[in-house]
Amino acid sequence: MQVVSISSLKGGVGKTSVTLGLASAALAAGIPTLVIDLDPHADATTGLGVHPSGQLDIGRMIKGSRKADLAANVVPSGWLAAHKHDGAPLPVLDVAMGSAFSGIYDRPDLGRRDLRRLATILANADRDGKAPYQLVLIDCPPSLNGLTRMAWTASSRVLLVAEPGLFSVAGTQRTLRAIELFRTEFAPALVPAGIVANRVRSGSNEHTYRLGEMKTMFGELLLSPTIPEQANWQQIQGAAHPIHQWPGDSARNSSALFDKLLDSVLTQGATRSRLHRG
Repeated sequence: MQVVSISSLKGGVGKTSVTLGLASAALAAGIPTLVIDLDPHADATTGLGVHPSGQLDIGRMIKGSRKADLAANVVPSGWLAAHKHDGAPLPVLDVAMGSAFSGIYDRPDLGRRDLRRLATILANADRDGKAPYQLVLIDCPPSLNGLTRMAWTASSRVLLVAEPGLFSVAGTQRTLRAIELFRTEFAPALVPAGIVANRVRSGSNEHTYRLGEMKTMFGELLLSPTIPEQANWQQIQGAAHPIHQWPGDSARNSSALFDKLLDSVLTQGATRSRLHRG
């Protein structure tokens, strides 16, 4: 089970959009996937078309982490209704719902025991080595408070999302330093899965300059492909629809980019994890 946190210490860079794009690519590839919506705003939960029927949200599962039953409280994504499966069994795309309740843990003073709450929930779901998912995507809040650190404790990799702008690039540098410090103290196996440049405008001189700067600063950590700005992304998310099932050339092109990005995250991240262990 590969657990990847999607993080940015700067809001507004499209972190949740990247999470949803990767979830759509995983669904199209038939990879059994769980999305954990750890952001108290719960935008990923909304975008995944979740319709709960009494399940606990992730905040309440975290509160009772030792006894939390993940399998009983995840909700299938509403995207499955739009998935073309031609009579084959539906793939798995489950959601651990976000809610404002989880915000009680989004504070800077969590101790080691609290930081392990999410890891405990996932470990209980992976008893006897029979993990129900191949991939877990954690949509983190745009901060370095308790929830993000809880996600990093449960993860093997962190995917950073950045726009090619001055403040976002600087924020990515700070996040990389934070990961290194956190790894030293709390999570020795944690490594960056890479950095995805999101909302890239091809006609922008500023974006072209910043992308060059990012390549120089981050080297192979900057993943390919970059994700361009898409005019109808808000419409797709508002409809709670997977981008792989949205009509039109623009969505089709973006879907192909997310397929490649998912492959980069899984393969390059796995390589970095092996090198770190070595």
